[in-house]
Amino acid sequence: MFGHNGDMPLDMDEATLQAWTALGGRPESVTDVSFRTAGEVLPSVLPVRELARATVAACSLAAAELLAARNGGPAPRVRVDEGAVATAFISERHLRVDGRKPTPFAPLSGFWRAADGWVRTHANYSHHRERLLDALGIEADASPETLAAVLAELPATQIQERVYEAGGLAVAVAPAPDRDGPKSQAPPLAEVTAGGEAGRRRLDAAPLPATGIRVLDLTRVIAGPVATRTLAFLGADVLRVDSPEMPEDPDSHLDTGQGKRSTLLNLEMLEERRLLESLLDGADVVITGYRPGSLDRLGLSATQLLTKRPGLVVAQLCAWGWSGPWSQRRGFDSLVQAATGIAAIEAGEDERPGALPAQALDHGTGYLMAAGVLRALTERQVDGRGRHLRFSLAGTASWLMHDMAPVPAGEGTHDAQEWLTQARSAYGRLRYALSPVRYEGGPEDWRYTATRWGTDPAVWL
Repeated sequence: MFGHNGDMPLDMDEATLQAWTALGGRPESVTDVSFRTAGEVLPSVLPVRELARATVAACSLAAAELLAARNGGPAPRVRVDEGAVATAFISERHLRVDGRKPTPFAPLSGFWRAADGWVRTHANYSHHRERLLDALGIEADASPETLAAVLAELPATQIQERVYEAGGLAVAVAPAPDRDGPKSQAPPLAEVTAGGEAGRRRLDAAPLPATGIRVLDLTRVIAGPVATRTLAFLGADVLRVDSPEMPEDPDSHLDTGQGKRSTLLNLEMLEERRLLESLLDGADVVITGYRPGSLDRLGLSATQLLTKRPGLVVAQLCAWGWSGPWSQRRGFDSLVQAATGIAAIEAGEDERPGALPAQALDHGTGYLMAAGVLRALTERQVDGRGRHLRFSLAGTASWLMHDMAPVPAGEGTHDAQEWLTQARSAYGRLRYALSPVRYEGGPEDWRYTATRWGTDPAVWL
């Protein structure tokens, strides 16, 4: 059912309803959302367009809901533009720095033939590249041709396990699952629980949903930074904390750092641990993107955080889920696509594994996380209690493969230029994608572009 100019009421959009209710939202709220359709955006075998617009719709709806909870009165209406969504879901490809186009994947990242199938490697970071080559006994300056020759002689699972033991990243490409058969044991789309005693302040009226909210960002790469980038867009004071021993890729930082500040803390040093504790004492939200349990020794488990700081919202992200044999493994969107069977589903006629038209697990999970945090803050307005939220790329992958039905593309087309803008930054002139999160009267752009990585003081504004 379509309206004028490609507008589509959302009362029949099952994917948005699933995302919204997974976050604890009331089902009747989704009638406050409509779409502006844009034709066949994000084309793929799996319903990526549906996932993308549903996660953005849920986030936009959560923003409108929190604004109403703070200011009183009805929530502003939400209108999701599929063209804006499609542009934002490949924001890293639209980024330009003084006209330069970033390279999204390094030469040793990709699909490779193994002796009995295919493997997918990830070597974008120098330490992952070194571990991959070391695990396979290959010289540090090896070419893609050398890597291909070595991998072709080994079974896919053997490659996977050898590289994993060395701390690198490679997975065997799984066959396509039976999407009509029994659903495999996969993490849920979202887990949300109330935690701790009431204690945090009630939020006052404000011009934006997240105005005055302090978000401590302990995430890297795409999914977590997309979540915190979105919260910054909606008014939050977001401070990203990284270790000086783990440099971030400058282009990744520029793509996901808008509206945020960036500082470095070596948490092995007592003085800098105390700085982190001070930041935690002033935070409303903590978002982490590391493997389950890896931050516990630093006092950053969800239980520790919620017990010590009543009313805190803690959102956690991992690749493979929070239990099971792979929970402790490192992972990225491309690897989860390969290991869950998505790459096989998206394979071409030559049977070479394929990929989704965007890093859709990353971006989609990022918008879900932001939506979950916004909903947790809305609920905190009522009971004062904190919330513990958990998400995983594998959970989003399972949702995409097994629970989401295709929806016919609506009328219209889109021009990405409509959703790109330019601004000066510490790194040069930037071209970047605008946020697709929209509600009536909402912001159009971030307050500022990414600051230079690691150069901001470790304090709240």
